[in-house]
Amino acid sequence: MHIHVNGRNIEITDAIKAYVKEKIGKVTTKYDQIQGIDVVLSVIKNPSAEGKHIAEVICKTNTGSIRCEEAAESMYASIDLLADKLARQITKLKDKNISSDKSSIRTGIKDEVEAEIVEEVKAIED
Repeated sequence: MHIHVNGRNIEITDAIKAYVKEKIGKVTTKYDQIQGIDVVLSVIKNPSAEGKHIAEVICKTNTGSIRCEEAAESMYASIDLLADKLARQITKLKDKNISSDKSSIRTGIKDEVEAEIVEEVKAIED
């Protein structure tokens, strides 16, 4: 599993890269179906813009991909917000994949319908 860090309008230092890998690396322990993570850090150079530091991530899994984006006044704050948001989305995806046992729902309904049919047949026979 690889974490790729890229930058737009910003030079990615070793400290920022290590911080991203530390924060986003914790998320990878929650779900083992993650194939790769691409992180893009960017800075808006407009002085009147709020939330100038933007961090976005694309997390590729076996079932699809998850995309998150956060903006804050400092790059470290936006990375923290992004890691929290990604952790919530991965937990949601994991719960969705684990609890989606549709065969049990269908068999439960099928058993109820069969029981009703058997009761109707017995009533007709009597």
